[in-house]
Amino acid sequence: MATKLTVARPSPVRAWMMAARPPTLPAAVVPVLVGSAVGYAMGAFRPLPFLAALLAAVLIQVGTNFANDYFDFRKGADTAERVGPVRVTQSGLLAPEAVLRASILVFGLAALLGLYLAWVGGWPIIVIGVLSIAAGVLYTGGPFPLGYNGLGDLFVFIFFGLVAVCGTAYLHLGTVPPLAWLVALPVAMLATAIIVVNNLRDADTDRAVGKRTLAVLLGKGFARAEYAVLTLGAYLVPPLVVALDMASAWALLPLLTLPLAVPLVRAMYTQSGRALNLALKSTGRLHMLFGMLLALGLVV
Repeated sequence: MATKLTVARPSPVRAWMMAARPPTLPAAVVPVLVGSAVGYAMGAFRPLPFLAALLAAVLIQVGTNFANDYFDFRKGADTAERVGPVRVTQSGLLAPEAVLRASILVFGLAALLGLYLAWVGGWPIIVIGVLSIAAGVLYTGGPFPLGYNGLGDLFVFIFFGLVAVCGTAYLHLGTVPPLAWLVALPVAMLATAIIVVNNLRDADTDRAVGKRTLAVLLGKGFARAEYAVLTLGAYLVPPLVVALDMASAWALLPLLTLPLAVPLVRAMYTQSGRALNLALKSTGRLHMLFGMLLALGLVV
């Protein structure tokens, strides 16, 4: 007699971990590390604001992930045909209302930390915090969701690169030096590359449900070229930083990750659909390693 195989339902704790999407969290951590490294390199590192900014960034990322899970389900973007990782709301692992409440709670905790950061850094930090939380919700929520209207890539570039790195540097220094703007660029590029992989993988299913990412609007060829420009372009910045005498030769450490980047660019041109899940994880890992080496290179 044939035996029917069943897949065990994950525990509630495991389901919430899936909703938080741990592989995405380095995208929140790296900008804080790099921005803090700028502060340290310029003689102004503040440990408590660093820890608070790190935790707030992670909370905003988790809150955004919860909100995306909820709004993508409500808008019908997450269906049984999706080729990416399981989404807890669409799959029925967690109730939509519970995910929405969790998003509000996590954003609220981030806002509480923001009060301390605002006390340290003043009104610019309030503006950055409010805009970051609003963008996290509006990425998939609201009447004009950014991710559904071709603005997701720009959102990631600005908030997970420029704003996060420069805002962290401002916490330590009270100003944003040219070095912060410059090193924010590769962080922004590689963070955006992550979303490009995601959108290329989901282009067909996104088109079917009316989600107009750049991969849908401009085509898969554009998405592949965008990924190549963003990923390889990130490696132009460390030599520029050294050439401009903004940092020592240690800032070239991120170039050690180039052998990881080239195969990923090749994979983007040779793979599609579910096969890109590995490229997505590997791009996140590249972003983390590049950012950590960049931060290390700035402080030694």
